[in-house]
Amino acid sequence: RGIEKITRDIVRNNIEFRINDFGMCTPDRKMRMRDFLSFGVSELMGMCVSKGILDCAVVVCDGAGTAVIDEPDLVQGIGGRISGLMETSPVLTVIDAIGRDRVVDPETARIDQVAGGRMAWDMGYRKIGVTVAKGNDAALLRKELGDHVVLFGVHTSGLDENESKVLLDNCDVVTACASKHLWKMAKEEGAMQVGTKVPVFAVTHVGKDICAVRIEQMDLKNKSGPEDPPRPLI
Repeated sequence: RGIEKITRDIVRNNIEFRINDFGMCTPDRKMRMRDFLSFGVSELMGMCVSKGILDCAVVVCDGAGTAVIDEPDLVQGIGGRISGLMETSPVLTVIDAIGRDRVVDPETARIDQVAGGRMAWDMGYRKIGVTVAKGNDAALLRKELGDHVVLFGVHTSGLDENESKVLLDNCDVVTACASKHLWKMAKEEGAMQVGTKVPVFAVTHVGKDICAVRIEQMDLKNKSGPEDPPRPLI
C-alpha cells in the first residue's frame, strides 16, 4: 500500500483499513479469500491442501487463535491478510465459521501451534502443515511428528541468531521478513530463494518441491534479480 515509513498514524490507519476491508478482529470477518501474494505462506499452504500435498494446515486466526483447517480457501482467507498476530480474543462468529472442534481453545482463542499440531494428529491427519514463529515450537513439532509435519517459519523480523538457526534447522520453508540473520544464514546454507523483496527460503527437499509446484502453478520462472529487502533488516 505504498507505506514508506512506520509511524503511529500509519499503524492506526493500516489496522483501520484491515478492519474496514475484511473485518479483521470483528464479528464481520471475511473468512474465505483468493490468493493475495504469489509466494505467501498461506498461498503455499492453501495450494498444498488443494493438491493433496498436505491434509491440513495449522494456522493462527484473529478471533480464534490456533486452528486446524483442511479447506484451501479458508486457509487463504485466514492467513492471507494477517501479519504478526501475537495474541487474540475469541470472536464467536469466527470460531463458528471455522468450527469449534477445529479450534485449539475456543474459550480463550490462545495461540499454541504445538497443541495445534498434536490436535491435527489426533484428528487423523498425517500430512500436517504448521506455521511456527518460535524455534522451540519448530524443534518440538519436528521431534514429535517427524516427516508427518511440514513446518513454515513465519514472522521472523527481529529474531536473534540462535532462534533463526533453530528455525532453519527444523523448518521446510521460512519467510525472511526483515530478519538480518535469516537473510544471511539461509543464503549461506544454500536454501532455495523465491522472491526478492520479502522472499521465502525453501530449506529442505520438501520445501523446495512445494515452491517448485507453486512456480509451475503460477506459470512463473524463478528468475534471479536485484534484491530489494526491507530496510532496515533487524
